[in-house]
Amino acid sequence: MRIFITIPWFLPTYKAGGPIRSVANLVNQYSDAEFYIFTGDRELTGELLTNINRSQWLTFNSNTKIWYASKSGCKNQMIMQTEKLRPDVIFMTGLFSWHFTLVPLIYCNAPKKIISVRGMLHPGALSQKTWKKRWYIRMMKWMGIPSRVYFHATDEEEKKFVQNIFGEKTKIFVAGNIPSGFEWQSLPWKTPGSLNLVTVALISPMKNILSVLQALGHLKSKVNYTIYGAVKDELYWKQCEEEIKNLPENIKVEYKGSVEFDRVLACLADNHVFIMPSESENFGHSLYEALSAGRPVITSENTPWKALRESHAGINVDSHSENEIADAIEFFSEMDSEELEKWSRGAHEYAVKNLNMDKWMEEYSVMFGEGI
Repeated sequence: MRIFITIPWFLPTYKAGGPIRSVANLVNQYSDAEFYIFTGDRELTGELLTNINRSQWLTFNSNTKIWYASKSGCKNQMIMQTEKLRPDVIFMTGLFSWHFTLVPLIYCNAPKKIISVRGMLHPGALSQKTWKKRWYIRMMKWMGIPSRVYFHATDEEEKKFVQNIFGEKTKIFVAGNIPSGFEWQSLPWKTPGSLNLVTVALISPMKNILSVLQALGHLKSKVNYTIYGAVKDELYWKQCEEEIKNLPENIKVEYKGSVEFDRVLACLADNHVFIMPSESENFGHSLYEALSAGRPVITSENTPWKALRESHAGINVDSHSENEIADAIEFFSEMDSEELEKWSRGAHEYAVKNLNMDKWMEEYSVMFGEGI
């Protein structure tokens, strides 16, 4: 089977976060198909990629090739390559893209077309840039696109979000995200009343870092908070910077910019707890990676990672409650190393328990194969 994947950003880019990780893990794990990844030639923040060959198929792994297209040549190259390859499936990563969703939907041919919505129809996600997204969805409906394609949701909750927007009769496959996990990492030494806190995420309202900073202002404990990730929303980051300036002396915040995936484990290992009370996540690769490394997480109920406290894996909080976020941070800061290690082991065990590769492979086999 030949599967043509369109995605705005792919390796070696890394600043766009989860979707890159999802597609890379898919093509590395699923060996029952030939994959052709058609992507852009620049980072999320606009920098042109160096040391790559553009406008030709390059080998990514034994069953995957990749094509880096310039913005000006993207449409014509995509049409030409789909005509030449005649794929069985066109798999579009994301919903709101002219070059990587609408162009393959309108101009490219394949027996099956699948739109992977990647959390973009979660109510929290739709609350950002609302009018543009509503206009885009209305245009898709007017063109009759939802009735002519399949959608990919990563769980039953996301399936309901797709149905809420496009209707109960929408054809939807459910196939879980394939994560990258780590071995358990020993913890840095910890004394009660102190905590090393970390976030690895795109800096945008969706990740809710501003609420973390506001919550930190209520604490008496000594907290060192390190933030990694590309700034996606400059105005939002300026709000964060203003909040950082007003924090008390017991709170130290350091922003260290973007981090490539091969450095994520080291960033986690230096800290005690991972925090990201997102407005919405259809998966949250960084949350899973933190759990697998043995770092308890503080996150919202708007992610798949629920019932954390019962498993001694972390705490779910209301993303809009500074008090709940502050209480969760304080809860971990009061622990000594021995107590925190119980939660660290619990986080790793929770991640292992939620790893079901056989089930995911079967789901992708059904999605890519059914109806062809």
